[in-house]
This record gives sequence, structure tokens and C-alpha cells, in this order.
Amino acid sequence: MTVQIPTASASTGRPARSRLRPSAAIGIAMIGAVLLLAAVPPLTPDFAPFRQDLGSALLAPFADIRHPVGTDALGRDLLDRLSLATSVTLGITLAIVCLNAIIGTTIGILSGYVGGRFESVASVVGNVTLAMPVVLLMIAICAVLRPSAALTIIVLGCTWWVGYARVTRSVSGALRQQDFVISPLTQGADTSWVLVRHIVPNVWPHTLIIAVTDLATIVLLESSLEYLGLGVQPPIPSWGGMIFEGQKYLGANPWIAILPGLAMFLAVAGAQFLSHQFTADGRGALLRRGGMS
Repeated sequence: MTVQIPTASASTGRPARSRLRPSAAIGIAMIGAVLLLAAVPPLTPDFAPFRQDLGSALLAPFADIRHPVGTDALGRDLLDRLSLATSVTLGITLAIVCLNAIIGTTIGILSGYVGGRFESVASVVGNVTLAMPVVLLMIAICAVLRPSAALTIIVLGCTWWVGYARVTRSVSGALRQQDFVISPLTQGADTSWVLVRHIVPNVWPHTLIIAVTDLATIVLLESSLEYLGLGVQPPIPSWGGMIFEGQKYLGANPWIAILPGLAMFLAVAGAQFLSHQFTADGRGALLRRGGMS
């Protein structure tokens, strides 16, 4: 059955109907499963991701009713640790994406609208940022500062914004020439008012599309850093950290590494499926405010 979602037409402003593709529905189901994994176990009375029980170490899934998906080498419940790791990884990922979106969109809007020297400087800074290898940069910074979630958010949040800036610069540069932007200025409107009222509402849909697309990339990149020990430190779990710990016990209990890998797969694949929906239909459905409506 085809599900219809109401949207608005960019040209007429009237409600339109956009088809929710089967791939998008699958993506929603995948991400929903990941969110349930993060939300449900902490609500149970026996939630204890740090409690150790060496007598129950390396239990296989369904071997003990108290540990439905098994335990790790220290006897800690894998379901509880996977739930906490999901919350930690998704929280860091969302923080990085939001920081990238804010920095990139702000720079892009100002570059496209103001232009001139500011645009030239922003272009040079963006090219330099793209040339920096993120992993090597993180290793160098961690050699001086202690690895942490905050450090991961700051480093990745300040090095992945160029895509947002380039797209929003192009959009805001085109909008600058439109009558609905020029007319208020000729009547004495403040530049900041025009930016907030007419530029930002027509730029944020593009930012949203990039953000949804970037979710999968940031999850993989952040988990890779966690795997290398450059992010959240033990005993706090994360997907990358759990995979690193689990690889030592692939013979005894491979599920220690498989379970976080499956959670990562669901999150990445779900984000990719959703990004296809946003890329295909988002521009026409979301550009309905401001002067473009």
C-alpha cells in the first residue's frame, strides 16, 4: 500500500502529495528499531551496563534468561551495554551534524549574500579544511589532549561543514538577485531582517537534506575513531569501542562484536534510505516558505 504524505507545492503554495517510497519506509523502520534499542532497556529495573559478573562471562545469546543476548568478557550484560552505546554514539553523531549544519549554513549564507572578500576567505578556509585528513588530525590532537566525546564533537563538528557551506552559498547567492529580496531592501528593510525572513527559510531545506545524508557518514567516521580509541573512553561503551573489544573474543563469543555491528548497519542503512527520499522529493516539498512560496 502506498502511503501519502502531505506537502506543499513550491510554486503555488497549495498542499501537494508526495509518495513515501518503500525504501524510505524501510529506512524509518530501521532507524525506529535503533531508537527502540536506545530507549527501551534503560526503562527496565535491571538495567546495569557497568555491573560485572565474572561467573557469567562470555555467555552466548539466549543462554541465560537474565542476559538475553549474552555477556562480555567481564560478565556485563550485552543488551544493556549495546543500548547505552547506541545512545552515546547517536548523541555524538547528532551533535556533530548539528554543529556542522550551523557552521556551514551560516558561512554559506553570508558568503552567498555578502560575497566579495568574505566569500574569498571562506572559500580558502573551506579548501584547507577539506585537505585536512580528519583521522590524522584527531590523532595529533589526542596526543596533546585526552580523548573524549567532547573533543570528538568539536573536531568533527569543525571539519565537516564545507558541504553545507557550498550548497547554501549557491542558494543564497541566487536568492540575492530575486525581487522578493531586493524589494524590502529598497524600502528600507534591515539586512538582518531580510536574511531571517527570506533567505534562511529557503536555505534550511537544503541544509536538512545534507544533514540527513551526512548522518550515515558521520556514524561510520565517529565509530571508526571510537574503534581506534580516539573518542569515548572505557568503561563507557560505544559502537566502535564494543567492536574493538569484541574482536578479541571472536572465537569464544563473536556476538560481542556482531551486535554493535548490526546496530551500526541498521542506523547507516536507514539513514541512506531516508536520504534518497529527501533528495528526490525534499527540495520540491520543503521549499514552500519565504519568497519562493
